[in-house]
Amino acid sequence: MKSNDLPRAESEFAKVVRLMPGSAAGHGALGAVLLAEGKLAAAVPELEKAHRLDDRDQTTTLNLANAYCSQRRFADSVTLFRSLQPAVTLSAESTLAYATSLVGTGKVQDATLKLQKAATANPENAPLHDALGAVLAQQQRYDEARAELEKALTLDPNSSSAHFHLGSLDLVEQRLPEAVDELQAAGKLAPNDLNILLQLGRAQIAQRLDEDALETLRHAHRIAPSSVDATYSLALALQNAGETKEAVPLFAVAASARPGDAQVLTNYALELVQDGQARQAVPIYERALKLDAANPVLLEDLGVAYLQQSDLDHAIAEFRAGLALPNQGGAQAAALHYDLGLALKLKDRLPEAVAELLLAEAANPSLPDPPYTLGVLYMQTGEFAKAAEQMEAAVRMRPENGDAWSVLGSTYRQMNVPGKAVPALRHAIELLPNQPGSHITLAAILAQQGDQAGAAAERKIAAELSRIAVSRQRSDFALGTGTALLKIGKVEDAVTQLRLAVAADPGYATPHRMLADALGRQGNAAEAALERQKADRLDRERAEQSVKQPGP
Repeated sequence: MKSNDLPRAESEFAKVVRLMPGSAAGHGALGAVLLAEGKLAAAVPELEKAHRLDDRDQTTTLNLANAYCSQRRFADSVTLFRSLQPAVTLSAESTLAYATSLVGTGKVQDATLKLQKAATANPENAPLHDALGAVLAQQQRYDEARAELEKALTLDPNSSSAHFHLGSLDLVEQRLPEAVDELQAAGKLAPNDLNILLQLGRAQIAQRLDEDALETLRHAHRIAPSSVDATYSLALALQNAGETKEAVPLFAVAASARPGDAQVLTNYALELVQDGQARQAVPIYERALKLDAANPVLLEDLGVAYLQQSDLDHAIAEFRAGLALPNQGGAQAAALHYDLGLALKLKDRLPEAVAELLLAEAANPSLPDPPYTLGVLYMQTGEFAKAAEQMEAAVRMRPENGDAWSVLGSTYRQMNVPGKAVPALRHAIELLPNQPGSHITLAAILAQQGDQAGAAAERKIAAELSRIAVSRQRSDFALGTGTALLKIGKVEDAVTQLRLAVAADPGYATPHRMLADALGRQGNAAEAALERQKADRLDRERAEQSVKQPGP
């Protein structure tokens, strides 16, 4: 053992305990060598036997205390470490284990004192400064923690633990670029450390680095597929990236593993709503509410789930319940008043809807949705001056809203203010060039102004856009039918429907691609290749057009 020939030492000590099973020294020595080899599960029983046979052996007691710490049996570890004090002077490594066990049993202050004393006695020991920084951060003593962690990295720039702790501190203090940098440095030093990967993913999500977060958390999930933390973190990253189909089953796994976690249930239900599964989301929201009944966000989300099902009465009840909670104000109150206003609007209870939308506007004047919806309501009820005032506010806050510009132009027309209506409508057309409504309204104004040529041109554009829309609807219907038939193996019928989809809208790439797949399954490889080429060409043309005329 002294010459570090650990396998031979293990073999010889194993002979000792077979020959002398009552030898505390033999079991202690075998446990020590197993511990040195990293065979923790085998080491602990040997050390426990040795300790039972001779509880005065300080070396065995110390080894067992360290082993219990590694097994996260922190209370047992603390008991043994305390039995050694003050007779035994602990090494830096054992001090770290003792401090870890103290933290694990909630004795953070005791751990801090132990580490401060050890770090003072061993000023060049990076792990001690790292551990001290970590426990100081736990106590929100952030400036002291940062000083210790930076000292640890000065002593050992390749400490993945110190980079991890410093990055975590940066994340708590919302220093997001620094957090990502430190956690990436930790990840390079320990590329398969699950805790580092999860924390890096959280930092990347917080900094809106969605693609980077997905890459990080996919890797975490690959190396630890059974980890609920990895599964849930990946689900959150997918939710942020809008990857609903992939996120839903991961949330389901996390919710099954953590049925008492209201936040997990809420995010799962929210993703089901995003996936159009509001009916399935409702019972999950209700489970979350049993755990967190006074959460206005949960009540709002449940109301939205009912709203998606057109269950307006239940939606209204949930929104009102959220508003009835104490201390409702600001952004949350605005959201609840707005959602309640929408539900009342859908119930044709327009005066009540207007009242709620005005409350939403007052609670959060920077929110662009209430003035837009109010403008539409006032337009519908013939209160054009109020409609114009609200729409003007809406386009000031969200100038890229083409629909708002279109409604504003129509409102100005109703108010007989063509000088304001025409530029508003032209701006709407710039933002939404493929919608016929603004062209139709603009044509009517131009005709009233005597610009018959301009009016005719706008009507022609509107007619062509309407024709395209009708053709796309027909193509989508045939495409949906053909796709469904293809899924159940009715290839011939699918080909017929997909040919109809292509004929209805030849410039639509998706039917060409689906027809290519169907023809390929039919054995018509040559025609399938032609259809696939057409689809690729249409996609290229669309991409080129979007580059030439970028959207707002």
